[in-house]
Amino acid sequence: MKKTLLVLAVVAGFSMSAQADTLKKIKDSGAVTMGVRESSGALSYTLGDGKFVGYHVEICQKVLADVQKSLGLAKLDVKYQPVTSQNRIPLVQNGTVDIECGSTTNNAARQKDVAFAVTTFVEEVRIAVKASSGISSIAQLNGKNVATTTGTTSVQTLRKNERATGVDFKEVFGKDHADSFLLLESGRADAFVMDGAILAGNIAKAKNPADFKLVGDVLSVEPIAIMIRKDDPAFKKAVDDSIKAMMKSGELAKLWTKWFEQPIPPSNTKVGMPANDNTKAAWANPNDKPMEDYAKK
Repeated sequence: MKKTLLVLAVVAGFSMSAQADTLKKIKDSGAVTMGVRESSGALSYTLGDGKFVGYHVEICQKVLADVQKSLGLAKLDVKYQPVTSQNRIPLVQNGTVDIECGSTTNNAARQKDVAFAVTTFVEEVRIAVKASSGISSIAQLNGKNVATTTGTTSVQTLRKNERATGVDFKEVFGKDHADSFLLLESGRADAFVMDGAILAGNIAKAKNPADFKLVGDVLSVEPIAIMIRKDDPAFKKAVDDSIKAMMKSGELAKLWTKWFEQPIPPSNTKVGMPANDNTKAAWANPNDKPMEDYAKK
């Protein structure tokens, strides 16, 4: 029995190490699967017909072009797999997705299950409301319906905020960010709490962007990064090196300008969000620190 268990343990070990060797998997198959979001603001979104674009999508495309070059592949088949806030981590863990290029916060809890590349954006969690609502602070959410996206941490962040003490609101859940924004747009929610970039991106794509606004103080500061499998140092180094090169050359800043400060498809509206100081600091000093380290500042 002990011998059988030992053999099973060895086989399991080989299986796990094989799964974690993403570079070998890419080289052997000539293919890679990128996890993308359908409505994560200008970070990652769909134009329909299987086409995905955005700041993180383009960063990942450039990273994978560098990986293709380093592996000496004449061709690399990049497959796009839509993921949600709920399934993104399991799909990276089980090998369905090789690199997740959406809007994922790097925190200590998630680092137990997956790994993160160096931070490419430091997010500020905000509150979006209808401009006509009269809501301008957390206190005014008392008795209101607050939308959030299933599988995200934003409403928990709101509840923990000291300014939310004694504020009693009801959570309503959207299956993705577009669905959550629709709850606000249709009046089924009085506010939508989420990453500022996602809120700004959804407002920019709304039928009447002027009908919405971001209010209140910044609820939390969160490092957003590209997610990969845990215990795969070679692939993490390849991804990090590519991103660091973009940071050093100024290409990452140009991509930010392209997606957040210039008109973007499909409606050619501007998100209108310059990079904040925390994001610029992350570009100047590349790191993969979790959210908890930012909270200590």
